[in-house]
Amino acid sequence: MSDAVGPGDLVLCVNAAPNHVTGMPVPLVAGETYRVIEVMEFACPCRRSDALLDVGVGFAWCQTRFRLLPKPKAQAKTKRVSAPKETEEVR
Repeated sequence: MSDAVGPGDLVLCVNAAPNHVTGMPVPLVAGETYRVIEVMEFACPCRRSDALLDVGVGFAWCQTRFRLLPKPKAQAKTKRVSAPKETEEVR
């Protein structure tokens, strides 16, 4: 996943279990989205990931706690429609 995730991407927290190294509770909330600040190449002690994600909460978290959300698609903009001008006949 670290190849696909980059700074600025949105990720969904899917695992807010206690820290798997220290056992301390984590400040992440399952179901919340976070914006990735930095991706740090680091072999996590859980041996399931090759990177840690900094999402601005705490320090950095194992990427297995997150799922990458698709990038938002361009939103349609409303365009001005030109209406025919009304003309008044002069006699």
